[in-house]
Amino acid sequence: MTTPWSPIELTLTAERAHPDPYTGVDVDVTFTHTSGRVVRRPAFWDGGTTWRVRFASPGPTGRWSWTSSASVPDAGLAASGSLVVEGAGRGVFGRHGFWRTSDEGRHLVHADGTPAFLVGDTAWALPWRATLEQAEVYAADRAAKGFNAVLLMSVQPDTGARGPQDRTADEGFAVAFDDLPDGTLRRLRPDYFQYLDALAEVLARHGLVPVWQPVFQGFGWKGLRTAGALVPPVDYARYCRYLVARYGARPAVWLVGADRFGTEPQVLAGGREVQACDDYAQPTGIHYSPFADNRAHQDADWLDFQWCQTGHLGDHVPERVADMARNRPAKAVANGEPSYENTRRTGFAAGWWQGHEAWSNFCAGATMGVVYGAGSLWQWQLHPSEEGQSPRFSAPGAGWREALDFEGSRYPGVLNRVLHGLPFTGARPDWSRTANPRNVLVPGVFFLAYCHDGGDLRIAFPDGVPRTYRVVDPRTGEVLARGELGEDHTVPDPGGAPRVVVFCDDFTGSGIG
Repeated sequence: MTTPWSPIELTLTAERAHPDPYTGVDVDVTFTHTSGRVVRRPAFWDGGTTWRVRFASPGPTGRWSWTSSASVPDAGLAASGSLVVEGAGRGVFGRHGFWRTSDEGRHLVHADGTPAFLVGDTAWALPWRATLEQAEVYAADRAAKGFNAVLLMSVQPDTGARGPQDRTADEGFAVAFDDLPDGTLRRLRPDYFQYLDALAEVLARHGLVPVWQPVFQGFGWKGLRTAGALVPPVDYARYCRYLVARYGARPAVWLVGADRFGTEPQVLAGGREVQACDDYAQPTGIHYSPFADNRAHQDADWLDFQWCQTGHLGDHVPERVADMARNRPAKAVANGEPSYENTRRTGFAAGWWQGHEAWSNFCAGATMGVVYGAGSLWQWQLHPSEEGQSPRFSAPGAGWREALDFEGSRYPGVLNRVLHGLPFTGARPDWSRTANPRNVLVPGVFFLAYCHDGGDLRIAFPDGVPRTYRVVDPRTGEVLARGELGEDHTVPDPGGAPRVVVFCDDFTGSGIG
């Protein structure tokens, strides 16, 4: 027995050993609800003669019957059974379901339509470098600061990386595929993914959704040649299926392309495969290099979002987000990789720079969410003097643990606290109501103005702007003033500090009520 949207695991045991269990055997399980709803889930090989399938009931209580089938004759992999779903789901995902993109394609919502907003961190190397104890420290910190997602390279992608197979040793890392240095993905190590299961469980316990990137195409761990643009597309697609099978019965985001142009054949193969095997339709997208035009596969039905990267030179470049938001057909957008805090030198892109970056990107059209990064954290540098790390992307005097405390990490999560419970789905950039340059609007429902230095906000053309407002300090989420627009249509503020002004007729249940 289980509750809605809670993962359960079923084990299938083959009657005989198969010579190529990862590449040569496909196992699928069909779950059918008494209402007639059907959910299909791929199973994954977990070593020896063991296959597992993970399933989460998408909402309805009642009985599910299930039947498994395999691409090879084996009675142990052809089984059936049933399970019962009762009670209410637990936590925000248990109550509202996994993330998907909204009907108009630009925003995140839960399965039941409840608005959602992604606040992501870039701990790219956590899967192959972090220990469980370190992951606990990391996840507790990020959850307390308002993060709800973390971008992960699921495997160490550099074909030329060398070091001990030890997470605690300098230059050490765990290995997922023995043949990745050769440019193929066929000799999978189940023990790597069993440990990754435990890391993913830590993240889930703290409400952090993994953004799974299969194999990086661009700058990987140390900037060596990466396997993501080398492996045969069929290998890449099979690995995407494996990730969906293993991790797709929990909240997830699929990042099938990363740090390159998105036109690589692996990206197309991966996107199609995720669409084919993820019946929960969790968000699937591409994260580009700074040199891309950010619109590959724009019209593909498997593509839900596009993420730009504004480079690592310390510039605010919200126009890249705005440009992407104008592409058609509409996709959700975000800046998936702003400048990393304190990378190369202390003080670089530091402190409130990160808060201003987040609010500016949001108002430019990145209403799917915002992302943060820190030097030395993204590559999970074990300590400040660990050798072999790129000085270009490390923070002086910091390993991952010191980088966890950088000031700028306090600010992106405030967006989630401010937006929580508000009807911002459908918001678009708006310059027609006020001279303030950073606004978003849902006509008649929601209006938000980010004023980087505060001061009086005059609504020159109030049509479509709700009258009730809150003035919020975007550095803390503290509500500084409440009111209703008067005849002068002005929200007073003394100025000299950043402010967010939110207009909504009903703040009940919101984070700034």
